[in-house]
Amino acid sequence: MIAVIGIAASGGYFLLRQNKPPATVEQNKAEEKSPAAANQIRFAAHSPQLAYLQVMSALALPEPLIEPLNARITYDENVTARISAPIAGRIVRIGAQPGDLVRKGQPLLWIDAPEFSSAVADQAKSQADLRQKQAVYARQKSLYEGEVLARKDLESSQADMSLSEAENRRARQRLGNLTQGQGSDMDKYVLRSPLNGVVTERKANPGSEVRPDAPDPLFVVTDPTHLWIIIDVPEKYIGKVSAGQKISVEVDAFPGADFVGRIVSIGEVLDPATRRVQVRCTIENPQRRLKPEMFARVTPIVDESRKLVRIPNGAIITEGLYSFVFVEKEPGLFERRRVALGLQGREESYVKDGIHEGERVVTGGALLLNAELAGRS
Repeated sequence: MIAVIGIAASGGYFLLRQNKPPATVEQNKAEEKSPAAANQIRFAAHSPQLAYLQVMSALALPEPLIEPLNARITYDENVTARISAPIAGRIVRIGAQPGDLVRKGQPLLWIDAPEFSSAVADQAKSQADLRQKQAVYARQKSLYEGEVLARKDLESSQADMSLSEAENRRARQRLGNLTQGQGSDMDKYVLRSPLNGVVTERKANPGSEVRPDAPDPLFVVTDPTHLWIIIDVPEKYIGKVSAGQKISVEVDAFPGADFVGRIVSIGEVLDPATRRVQVRCTIENPQRRLKPEMFARVTPIVDESRKLVRIPNGAIITEGLYSFVFVEKEPGLFERRRVALGLQGREESYVKDGIHEGERVVTGGALLLNAELAGRS
């Protein structure tokens, strides 16, 4: 009886083996994995897991010295003019709008100013008085040389002429200071641009009253192709920055774009409240993409010729002493790869070995891939 049962069981197993459906192509590939493929995971073209992954090409940048520092972009004060009216009056005409290109000496606005009219009148009066005194002195000198006039009368005439010359010089200097040495209309004071640039700010309207002690300038004119970057460097990093050192600059407005500047000066005094020192950098802005008051992230560069791949920290999986990332070998195929990290910042890290520029790295969903791979091993 036992033998009959054994034979029946054997027959049933044989029938099950015969009726088993053939293995799929994916199962066959999984069963035939080589040791090198143990760190790879493949998904079908329409697999739902792919919707949770974010992949980006690795970007190589110059090796940084320290993690990125917060900074702000400002005007280059060497090519910036904040223009105010040196006299009180009323604006009667505007000659430039924000965004306009202006040349040195170009009128920005016209002001009806009593002080300016008085200065013009004083200069004309002193000029007329000087001509009269010069004529009197010339006449007196001729009479003195003809022995018709006493010497004291000649000296008195000469003193009057000297006083008139001094008054005329004072009136001309006063008028020249008001007109910035660039001339003006005879009835209206003209405020002019002292340099070539772009009008970035204007706080003047027709009919508005202006005065020399106003808190804000009427116009700001600057050359936007030259900018400063101000960094507040923490005390612990002061020894790692130096004048002349190159910097890498990034802004949120242009993700992935890398601008290069240079440190020009380091502050001499540490802020006792923040324990930071102010560092000033210059940067060229020929395309005028950077704007004053933008926030930026600045990284001092160690060696511009040596570049490392930069990846977000979300792409890194740490296991014990080692770090790993997932690299997309082809659509749907991901490889788990060990990497050697250089500088590790709060948001991003630089890879010394394991990834090459241009390779596609999983920046979102790396933990999902790692769990999936662990479950299949």
